[in-house]
Amino acid sequence: MKASKMKFGINYIDTNSPLHALNGITKFALFMAWVTVVLTTFDLRIILSMVALGLALLNMTGVAFRVYKPLLLGTLSVLSMNAVFMFLVAPQQGPEWIGTTTPLLSLPGNYSLTQETLFYLCTVTLKYFSMFPIALVFVFTTHPTEFASSLNRIGVPYKIAYAVSLTLRYLPEVKNDFVNIMHAQQARGVDFSKNAPLMERFRGVAKILIPLIFSSLDRADEISNAMTLRGFGRNAKRTWYNARPLATKDGIALIIIALLVALAIYKRYTDAATIWYPF
Repeated sequence: MKASKMKFGINYIDTNSPLHALNGITKFALFMAWVTVVLTTFDLRIILSMVALGLALLNMTGVAFRVYKPLLLGTLSVLSMNAVFMFLVAPQQGPEWIGTTTPLLSLPGNYSLTQETLFYLCTVTLKYFSMFPIALVFVFTTHPTEFASSLNRIGVPYKIAYAVSLTLRYLPEVKNDFVNIMHAQQARGVDFSKNAPLMERFRGVAKILIPLIFSSLDRADEISNAMTLRGFGRNAKRTWYNARPLATKDGIALIIIALLVALAIYKRYTDAATIWYPF
């Protein structure tokens, strides 16, 4: 059986784009502000604008589409299944949130599909998806060590900053372990292709995740021991090999981000309706 190839990246990729030139703190503030705005709005107009802006920023990074295409397809698949499960668990959430009922399809029991439910599910799915591009922008354009040093410069203890750096740095290693374990399982006859039954593929994924968890724990233990042997944490302060101060463009970007978040929160608390519904 031919082993499937998996080529995608979830690590820093230096393409010298304008986003790479920003300080890590600025990009982290953008990411947190983005999540804040997404969590405070059910306005589809704002959500669609954020999806378009996020995809534009992702394209601005200069990272090839083939690098994150599997992640994009996987995210869309998970969100689609989430929308189906939401409908199965609470088929009348749309009318409950919006206050009107417009039947589209009559189904047995309480599972009649309404226009309000369809609109609600689309809004929630796009709401979750809007965080995907900006998360990739942050990972692709932020060097782990530079980001950790920036966190330390603004007062975050260097132990916490270094833990964040290690998390970002070893994401590619976890991905490589995942691919290697998957290929090893394929060599043992485990079928992950579309031809395999759904339950068999789920069992195959479990055969990957369990070794992956244990290998990640082993790596964490090795890193912890190595850092202890080198005296990490003995001193109150430490120096950084890769550090970048906040520039004028970072200050301007942070001001714009703060204003947009303030406007989003203000709009959320002044809107009469929780969810925007144009019909």
